[in-house]
Amino acid sequence: MASMRHNGVVPNKNFVAPDVTEMVRDLGRLVNIESPSLDIPALTASARELAAMMQQRLGAPPMIVDSAMGPHVHWSGGGSPKVLIVGHHDTVFAKGALAERPFTVVAGRATGPGIFDMKAGIIQAIYGVAALADKSGVEILITSDEEVGSHHSRDFIVERAQACGAVLVLEPSADGGALKTARKGTGTFELHVHGRASHAGLEPEKGVNALIEAAQQILEIAQFGDGELGTTVTPTVAVIGSVDNVVPAHAKISIDVRVVEAQERQRVETAMNSLIVNNPQARLEMKGG
Repeated sequence: MASMRHNGVVPNKNFVAPDVTEMVRDLGRLVNIESPSLDIPALTASARELAAMMQQRLGAPPMIVDSAMGPHVHWSGGGSPKVLIVGHHDTVFAKGALAERPFTVVAGRATGPGIFDMKAGIIQAIYGVAALADKSGVEILITSDEEVGSHHSRDFIVERAQACGAVLVLEPSADGGALKTARKGTGTFELHVHGRASHAGLEPEKGVNALIEAAQQILEIAQFGDGELGTTVTPTVAVIGSVDNVVPAHAKISIDVRVVEAQERQRVETAMNSLIVNNPQARLEMKGG
């Protein structure tokens, strides 16, 4: 059988399976540096450790690309771009989660904040590329803002993806280890409800209660999903009021949206921007998408 190639990347005929002990050790290095989204100092430390690991395992230093959401890490094997491997080093876990869930390996299973999504995937990417006889044409891009929507890294990802012939994303698989060939599109909306403050005990009737209006809008928004089409619309975070004796003048509601089909994205955006205020003295303002 002739040797197989994909986009010109040459497999290593002398491939030797990586040392699993080393892989686990490197996984621990990444997990033990907490990297919650939006925590710039933590993400900076994570990016530096990741860059040092790439240089050590791949033989060439990556670029650390600063952004408002924390540093991205971009490694290239040189030559004409052929294959891009994409991942992220930010996680959903807040600082301090490591103390409650330290990195451990028991019976061949590693656990700790961010292992599943997706520091183990980063390790697999690094060791997989390290095993190539010829690394030219291969790029690795690890971003810092995937868990919060990839808004700042999007253009960078698109630029490098369009330069390459194939893109692999080493996010975790579903149950059973099946290969994912597509991902849902994501969006984040913010509903701002503007009311009017007043004393809750002396003259509540003079206020316009943003909390009550927000509650009514949340119930409406929660109906925008469509399970049959894979569309989810989920109110997730509410910031309302300041003290318990004042009618709240402002409410901010964050809404997570996931869609499979492009037309569903348009439908949900239209619905979000067509909300009708219940209290005519309140005002709605929708941001994001």
